[in-house]
Amino acid sequence: MVHGEKNLEPKPYSNPYVVGVGLGLVLLAAFLIMGRGLGASGAISTIVSVGVEKVAPVHATQNNFYKEYLGDGTTNPLKDWLIFEVIGVVVGGFLSGSLAHRIKRTTEKGPNVSVRTRLIYAFTGGIIMGFGAKLARGCTSGLALTGGALLSVGGWAFMFAVFGGGYAVAYFVRRQWL
Repeated sequence: MVHGEKNLEPKPYSNPYVVGVGLGLVLLAAFLIMGRGLGASGAISTIVSVGVEKVAPVHATQNNFYKEYLGDGTTNPLKDWLIFEVIGVVVGGFLSGSLAHRIKRTTEKGPNVSVRTRLIYAFTGGIIMGFGAKLARGCTSGLALTGGALLSVGGWAFMFAVFGGGYAVAYFVRRQWL
């Protein structure tokens, strides 16, 4: 390294066991401070509900789904703590990646798949996961972390389904990464 040059080599990833304990402590703090666990789909539903209310206020106020996220009208729904949780996840992830010198513009893919195909698969999977999260009335973090911590049968069933589905599909898509 030349004098004055910064070392921009990526730093090693954190120990997953330490991070797991940290996540568990954050989940415990959420229960103690907010009275509920972690989740992200509620924040997205709130943002969509506010957007629908701006475009079609009568429809939003007459729809039970949107009303649930808009509240009683006395407080701004965008001040919900889940909104700030998701913002914190995005900002925290960016800061962490920056500090570890891992921010770069790239598409992770195997050698036998194009960037376009990889992005189509990623967006399709994301859409299916989002649809499933609304059907299940919670996202992965809400169902798995919070539901599992509460020993919810639905939370544990969801996690077994996620891992079982992942292993079942992995056989068919692994050639994309080889």
